[in-house]
Amino acid sequence: MTNFGPLDLLSTINLKKGSMIRHGKFWAMGVIIALGLGACKNDKEPEGVMTREQLSALFVEFYLAEARLGNTTVVRDSALQLFVPFEESFLKEKGVSDSVLRKTYTYYFNNPSKLELIYDAVIDTLSLREQRATQPLPK
Repeated sequence: MTNFGPLDLLSTINLKKGSMIRHGKFWAMGVIIALGLGACKNDKEPEGVMTREQLSALFVEFYLAEARLGNTTVVRDSALQLFVPFEESFLKEKGVSDSVLRKTYTYYFNNPSKLELIYDAVIDTLSLREQRATQPLPK
């Protein structure tokens, strides 16, 4: 036996007779792979994780707050000291605990395709707000 467990399965195939000696392991591997693929199809977030809409709305608010701070003449270190209390109060206002936020970040960072959808929504929202803000007022 070597340290290459999955590759050891290849050595179990008897090519002369066309049969597999360890067919039970192949069946078990097939079941595991099928279950894994089935789990990938689930679009529902697990319990205790913010939905895509909630997280994208949170990101929009954070980016807008960062932009407001970026337009001030405050140095970066001071701006960070201003942003952290804002972030804490905003999360408290929205009822989002640190553990929920951490679990949400972990979930979406482990699911990059879902995280990409969130960032697409954030970019669309911010672009739309920018367009509305730069349009001339009707006369």
